[in-house]
Amino acid sequence: MSEDKTAIRNAATVIVLRDRETNPSVLMGQRGAKAAFMPNKFVFPGGAVDAADREIALAAPLPTLCRDRLTEDVPEDIGSALAVAAIRELWEETGLILGQPGTWNGPVPDDWQDYAATKHLPSAQGLQFVFRAITPPGRPRRFDARFFLIDAAHIIGDPDDFSRASDELSHLQWIPLSEVRTFDLPFITEVVLAEITERTQDMTPPASVPFFRNDDEQSLFLRLRGHHMTDD
Repeated sequence: MSEDKTAIRNAATVIVLRDRETNPSVLMGQRGAKAAFMPNKFVFPGGAVDAADREIALAAPLPTLCRDRLTEDVPEDIGSALAVAAIRELWEETGLILGQPGTWNGPVPDDWQDYAATKHLPSAQGLQFVFRAITPPGRPRRFDARFFLIDAAHIIGDPDDFSRASDELSHLQWIPLSEVRTFDLPFITEVVLAEITERTQDMTPPASVPFFRNDDEQSLFLRLRGHHMTDD
């Protein structure tokens, strides 16, 4: 049986910020013209959670507050798998490492072979859960995406070295927040950037996380504490 491409898949997206106190910039790349999802758009690194992501142990877990928010309005606790997916996608699409030095025990999944060869273990210590959005109906791909913010100080190695990146994103670059809206961005990315711009000076995880929920009946902006955003 073929895969249902319209089924909603869990996904993780990574927003990396650098120079937050001087000239904040964000890491983005451009999707290919032939991509089924958001062709030609400039996006953050990210992608769907793989089955193997659920089996990967984190060297350091997500902050407790973020783990709590990730468990709201979900049928199962996949916070760890989402964090693992975020780290894997950042590695695959940019060649940048989020982790800590260490040696893997036991077999290493195929998708993690190159990462493990760097002698690092994935660490979610610096990740902050800051946004959640479900792709609206009618799109060729649908994701329940959780957006994680990370400061570039947590990156191992040179943050300008994209030599180990795959070819999924082109034109990888650090874009100043003051200029990012001149690029071709998806609507939801613009919404997330507005939230992030307000958090450039705040290094603590947000207590309340925006949730752009789209289902077949309606679209709602919520916050993951049970409040409508318009009621905040």
